[in-house]
Amino acid sequence: MASDGTLTVSGNAHIREVAAGVEGEDPLDALRSFMGRFRVAAAPLPRFSGGLAGYFSYDLVSSLYPVPRPGGAEEPVARFMLAQDCLALDHKRERLAVVANLLVVDGTDVEEEYARVGTAIAERIARIRDLPPPLPCEPCRSGVPASSCSPDEFSDAVLRLKEHITAGDVFQAVLSRRLACRIEGDPFAVYRRLRTENPSPYMYYLDFGDRQVAGSSPEMLVRVEDGRVMTVPIAGTRPRGRTPAEDDRLAAELLADEKERAEHVMLVDLARNDVGAVSAFGSVSVKDFMTVERFSHVQHIVSTVSGTLRPGCDRFDALRSCFPAGTVSGAPKVRAMQIIGETEGLRRGIYAGAVGYVGFSGTMDLAIAIRTVLVQDGVASVQVGAGIVADSDPGREWTETENKGRAMLAALGAEVE
Repeated sequence: MASDGTLTVSGNAHIREVAAGVEGEDPLDALRSFMGRFRVAAAPLPRFSGGLAGYFSYDLVSSLYPVPRPGGAEEPVARFMLAQDCLALDHKRERLAVVANLLVVDGTDVEEEYARVGTAIAERIARIRDLPPPLPCEPCRSGVPASSCSPDEFSDAVLRLKEHITAGDVFQAVLSRRLACRIEGDPFAVYRRLRTENPSPYMYYLDFGDRQVAGSSPEMLVRVEDGRVMTVPIAGTRPRGRTPAEDDRLAAELLADEKERAEHVMLVDLARNDVGAVSAFGSVSVKDFMTVERFSHVQHIVSTVSGTLRPGCDRFDALRSCFPAGTVSGAPKVRAMQIIGETEGLRRGIYAGAVGYVGFSGTMDLAIAIRTVLVQDGVASVQVGAGIVADSDPGREWTETENKGRAMLAALGAEVE
């Protein structure tokens, strides 16, 4: 999907019949129009049982807000695969659901299509039962990652952001840097290693042919299901301890840190505003406020904000209100994004965008595209950020970006100096 709303869809012969492009619309309106062509009957199926799976680039912000687009090669603001059929694996119950959606358009022989789909499902189940054990996956090999800025340049950028904060332009802004290196091997091996090195609530691998995306995001951007909208802001970071006692000490230190607490409360308030903009009056609530959630290399402060969608609002309105997350932009959001663009000077691409699905059934579940590796033209890139506030220390913020990047660099087999 281009920034002008041009929507290009490719698929098999059945999907291509409804794949006309939409031009000149707001990108989210274009996507709403496209998904509005599909209707599914209610059925006890997995949460995702067909629809779009892919990502929104952070650079979508320039189509939604008065935020200039940084220079660089033009890239789609969204890339999705249209999944007519899918396999849904329930790891907890060790059950696999095989789902096929029968596409009915003018002239479709429904009985013939139903029989064809039934046969296809039976053949797929037979192939799954005959699958051999998976072979060990050769790890990827990568060189020394190059940063988009040096420690001194990062420090200067932190100080410039603090000047904006002192001037009252923003309360907080998220500064990021990109790490890139040559990569050898199958990018799927990066995903396989992330599953063991950095297991997270959102694990994903997307192969678009010319690029691959592997990620293990800890943070929900927005979920819409059964008329409810939810977001889970994460702000406040400490590394994991080497022992349980050190882990607990670092968690207590995190919760006692006034800077981290203030930053988290500010971003929870921003999330409440985002959810409240599309929710019925009085339905917005915060639960599990400021709990510590632990991951492989870091631990974070986490809260959950939810509300009931008000009449006239849908999942695309919820996405528009919540995108991008305040935890990867700042507050106030629009001014923070403008300052980020001026300071970073490069397109963020997938980083700080959203990865997930938009289902045929009206559901949506999107993670913030952090802890994510993009592989393209033999180069793997990872972007990491830190929230800058009035009392931020440049050295400490640089260290935070190093901590956040460790799991991805390990999955890449990168040589870290």
